[in-house]
Amino acid sequence: MQSCEISADSTDDPLSSGLRRKRQPRIVVIGAGLAGLSAAKALLESGFTDVTILEATDRIGGRVQSVKLGHATFELGATWIHGSHGNPVYHLAEDNGLLEETTDGERSVGRISLYSKNGVAYHLTNNGQRIPKDVVEEFSDLYNEVYNLTQEFFQRGKPVNAESQNSVGVFTRDVVRKRVKADPDDTEAIKRLKLAMIQQYLKVESCESSSHSMDEVSLSEFGEWTEIPGAHHIIPCGFIKIVEILARSIPESVIQLRKPVKCIHWNQSVSKEIERVADHNSDLPEEDKGSDVFVECEDCEFIPADHVIVTVSLGVLKKRHESLFHPRLPEEKVMAIEKLGINTTDKIFLEFEEPFWSSECNSIQFVWEDEAESESLTYPEELWYKKICSFDVLYPPERYGHVLSGWICGEEALIMEKCDDETVAETCTEMLRKFTGNPNIPKPRRILRSSWGSNPNFRGSYSYTQVGSSGADVEKLAKPLPYAESSKTAPMQVMFSGEATHRKYYSTTHGAVLSGQREAAHLIEMYQDLLQ
Repeated sequence: MQSCEISADSTDDPLSSGLRRKRQPRIVVIGAGLAGLSAAKALLESGFTDVTILEATDRIGGRVQSVKLGHATFELGATWIHGSHGNPVYHLAEDNGLLEETTDGERSVGRISLYSKNGVAYHLTNNGQRIPKDVVEEFSDLYNEVYNLTQEFFQRGKPVNAESQNSVGVFTRDVVRKRVKADPDDTEAIKRLKLAMIQQYLKVESCESSSHSMDEVSLSEFGEWTEIPGAHHIIPCGFIKIVEILARSIPESVIQLRKPVKCIHWNQSVSKEIERVADHNSDLPEEDKGSDVFVECEDCEFIPADHVIVTVSLGVLKKRHESLFHPRLPEEKVMAIEKLGINTTDKIFLEFEEPFWSSECNSIQFVWEDEAESESLTYPEELWYKKICSFDVLYPPERYGHVLSGWICGEEALIMEKCDDETVAETCTEMLRKFTGNPNIPKPRRILRSSWGSNPNFRGSYSYTQVGSSGADVEKLAKPLPYAESSKTAPMQVMFSGEATHRKYYSTTHGAVLSGQREAAHLIEMYQDLLQ
């Protein structure tokens, strides 16, 4: 396929195809996740009438997936509303009464959120011993102190030394190790336990960042991610309720499910290739044959559009950007896609007839003593389970039953996804027996787990700033096509939203919502005269 030149009309007059014809612009949104639904909702409420959402799967919600089993709702995807002050997701939940059954224990102010702040985390070793609570508290204070140091490189502009390799993991491991080894008050046995805890804490951090390892997360950029003030909240009736609220004002006819997109033909769509295809589509009106953009679907339908808002995940862009756009994306945007990081964080829910854990236990944290001096967090395929960092206790049991939620990330999560339920349940049970020292723990009666990494419509959980990338790459990812010298003259044929396009709130549900609203606001401003 030959690239099309950007026409002078498109650069000089971004409204040429919309206002000149005195008709509503045709807007196609690709993806019915939080970003896509937020964009469509804002456009429709502002007076746009020709809006279409194309969703590849058979459901709306994207990386929000609430599964109801019995009376309980389990989150395979997004779980927490992170922060409340000014958070659009929090306000949607609060205004619609979704937090009325949220317990005080489910309003967590801590940086790493468990399902409940009630109770105590049990740090257990692979030798079946519980690490004393005072040792855990001492180590936790040290780790959090070093974590705060990782924020300063961006926030205070501190230079990154070569030893850290600009890696959060390398820096954290090095600093914590030196401080543990230099502590004159600890015995060698306690020091070894604390050294082993470093890797466990970094596994938790990797699950939070959705990275294979914290070694891959950029130290110089780590502090740009911004936490919204206020507590984290769980929605007892399911995060999917937020999705349903967003979709409530969107007519059913707007959303087309099971409609995967094959290619977005942009840049005026004047190549002979597009003209040839259009000529063969007998249903296509004459005026549509010169459309700015054509969205080619897998079912061979070509949908003309003036603007397309692409909300697919960074994982999908990494895998498909060469074939998904014609002409191909500018090199600057391709480099941003390749530099930014996304990996997989999966959950493993295990339901038991009765709890084998104590009533005060809110999580079981796995500390492998043989990892005290380890550098890497990559395991042979047969040892994938060593990447499971913990199991949280779902609380309250009156709502969930006796359920544990395990966390695993990175390449080992992809290996887990390939295993069958029986294998995963048996492996997790053996692990729990080993770390608790209780060989009589029964197998769970039910297992439920996510598979975000191997799902071709997502290819990962959420994004992070990988070593070598920066917030500037996030901005480049979000930049509309074709490029123009100023936003006022930009045709905005192809626009980008989704959590990975929000510089401060990437990886979050509010980042996704705000990014969709951001792209809608650009079009509302562009067509304000037409909409009045």
